[in-house]
Amino acid sequence: MGTPDFSVPVLEGLIKSKEYDVIGVVSQPDKKVGRKQILTPSKVSEVAINNNIKLLRPEKLRKEYSDIIELKPDIIVTCAYGQIVPKEILDYPKYGCINVHASLLPKYRGGAPIHRAIIEGEEKTGITIMYMNEGLDKGDIISQEEVIIENNDTTETMHDKLSIVGRDLLLKTLPEIINGNVTPITQDNEKATFAPNISRDDEHIDFSKSSKEIYNQVRGLNSFPVAFAILDEKIYKIYSGRIEKSSKGTPGEIINIYKDGIGVRTKDGEYVITEIKEEGKKKLSAKEYLNGKKKEELIGKKFE
Repeated sequence: MGTPDFSVPVLEGLIKSKEYDVIGVVSQPDKKVGRKQILTPSKVSEVAINNNIKLLRPEKLRKEYSDIIELKPDIIVTCAYGQIVPKEILDYPKYGCINVHASLLPKYRGGAPIHRAIIEGEEKTGITIMYMNEGLDKGDIISQEEVIIENNDTTETMHDKLSIVGRDLLLKTLPEIINGNVTPITQDNEKATFAPNISRDDEHIDFSKSSKEIYNQVRGLNSFPVAFAILDEKIYKIYSGRIEKSSKGTPGEIINIYKDGIGVRTKDGEYVITEIKEEGKKKLSAKEYLNGKKKEELIGKKFE
């Protein structure tokens, strides 16, 4: 049971292992995509279709689960599926329902664990394989693997790393589950933190914050949904930047123009924007964006 790109290596790993008979895939219904609103299957659905695996796409899983039970699965693996799995399904499989979650639980329970770990400046995250229960990522932990978050990692790069780690950890853990060689660990709820889905407010850069907070916010939202700032009533998406020291200006003010960036005053220094997309235009390096622009026309302007 899975939906986005992140889940694809997990499903493909199960198919290619030859150890397991993947009898069904459950994914979110097809969605309209792009300007032409073309009805498009999820990435996981595409893998199921290409491998001739029975595909179920219930609108509301809480009410439409009988087809899943009829498949008589021995175990159900979920990974970024996107709907609450009802008790009727959780209680059915012989070996239970397990989840591949992109954090070191009990930290970052919820729908945006990769984004939140980077935004919060964490130095490591990882994958947790857990038994599912009716709570939000509250089930007993079966296995975990840590992954370091490098200073230049973005949500996109960590997404790709963690999806592979998730696949490999699952394939290592499954035989132990089936052979009864696991000792599940109950999560310490007092240590739990949460990773709710990203809101529009989360995307808006507040330059009165520290340079490090802004740096983490920008990379934590790259490449989706992308942080933004507002200048002259236009929205500018900010994809990357670096930190410099400065004591002049007020937060949000453009204080320096570099060959490769736009320096904006923060609470404690300067954040230099190095990749930007002006509203209605394509993404550019700051160097490309600055071509033909006069430095004096930008210096002193202020982001809202």
